[in-house]
Amino acid sequence: MPASLPRLDIAEAVRIRRFRPLRLLLGALAIAFAIFVFRAFADAQIDWSVVWEYLLARITIVGLGFTILMTLVAMMIGLSVAVLLAVGFGSHNPVTRWICKTYVWLFRGTPQLLQLLLWYNLALVFPVVGFPGLGSWQTVDLMGPFAAAAIGLGLNAGAYMSEIIRSGLLSVDTGQYEAAKAIGMTRGKTLRKVIFPQAMRVIIPPLGNEFIGMTKNTSLASIVGFGELIFVMQSIYFYNFKVIEMLLVSAFWYLVVTSILSVGQYQLERRFGRGFRRGGRL
Repeated sequence: MPASLPRLDIAEAVRIRRFRPLRLLLGALAIAFAIFVFRAFADAQIDWSVVWEYLLARITIVGLGFTILMTLVAMMIGLSVAVLLAVGFGSHNPVTRWICKTYVWLFRGTPQLLQLLLWYNLALVFPVVGFPGLGSWQTVDLMGPFAAAAIGLGLNAGAYMSEIIRSGLLSVDTGQYEAAKAIGMTRGKTLRKVIFPQAMRVIIPPLGNEFIGMTKNTSLASIVGFGELIFVMQSIYFYNFKVIEMLLVSAFWYLVVTSILSVGQYQLERRFGRGFRRGGRL
């Protein structure tokens, strides 16, 4: 009696027989590109000793800290605005919906850099701001580089993130709203306890991209004189004329921060994606 042949799973057999020339081509291109980049940096006139000197320098770490701080503050402002806008889009009040649509139209329709400059120069239009019974203040004292950048970046991000949150809310079946209403839950409690936990699966991936994008967009704050990472590196290379070296230091730290955020985003996606079927690989 002949020896029995090893049995193969059907899916495994299909994978064995499948030939993927595109993967081989992409792999070859990736290797060629890596060699090109390595040779380019090896032959370039870059003073690597300057790069290592400033990579962990105190002034660099301070600039990086301000970049992270600006990212967190701007995202807090943006998320607060985005949630209010997303909920307002679903309001039964047409005036509320119109206000939300106008806000999104205005902030998405003008450049982010322009908005930062407008906030920074607000004192030219409103020299003094005040509230009845509370007092008044000079706008130039309130709207410094940090405040102007945080408000400008945050309000702009809120317009974009509102669409992300709104799409997440729309992804939840309407039966969930009706079921919550049937057991006497208020609209606010329904959103907190029922809708948002389910919508997070859809919201987190694009929201994570916005967080990563905000980290890089903080470099725009240098235009109003805020001392984040790019501003610090520019201040240094204006002094020592090592432009490429300082930009490489900036690139390294941006890659570190965005890589950490990407890992955090992946972990959140796994947590909120439990119980849902994932799509197959392409």
